[in-house]
Amino acid sequence: MSDTSLAHPFNPVVTIRPWIDPIVDNVGHDPRSRYVEIFWLGVLGPTGTWLLRRLVAGFAHSPEGYELDLTDTARAMGLSYSAGRSSPFSKALQRCEMFGLAHPIERGLAVRRRVPSISYRQLCRLPEELHAVHAGWEQKTITLDELSRAHLLATAMLETGDDSIMIEHQLVALGVRDAVAAEVADNACQLAAAQ
Repeated sequence: MSDTSLAHPFNPVVTIRPWIDPIVDNVGHDPRSRYVEIFWLGVLGPTGTWLLRRLVAGFAHSPEGYELDLTDTARAMGLSYSAGRSSPFSKALQRCEMFGLAHPIERGLAVRRRVPSISYRQLCRLPEELHAVHAGWEQKTITLDELSRAHLLATAMLETGDDSIMIEHQLVALGVRDAVAAEVADNACQLAAAQ
């Protein structure tokens, strides 16, 4: 594993760039999604999950990348930053790297904009009840009625100003399956952005 003390201790500012991966970018999950909350949280840990969400959220304002002050980010998360490997913040960075969600680049990190599905090995380490829940996510059969209903609801939510994460959570609350809600919310927002 690489050294995640990315910046000189007197200048803890790093560059965050998107990790371009056409496959994961196309079929992966938004780091702020319920999928990540349910399945990746147990793998990455809460600090790693929140850190990943913050890193990806920065791409909304700066799609090509941005400068990140590690000290300020750690403080905003209720942590302290030290250039060593033992602080909780440094460990969260290490976990993002260890599980392939970020990798070191010159003066910073490349971070996945979308998160792949967890691996079989990672799934096996989660509680047994999550195995069936995950199988529901992986189910590819969606009825036209289910898709149409979800799309109509998502469109209405989008018109009121909700973002994809809010839409996904609201669709699930209205009884739409998790995987369908995630895909419909994503698609509705992409269609709106393309117009």
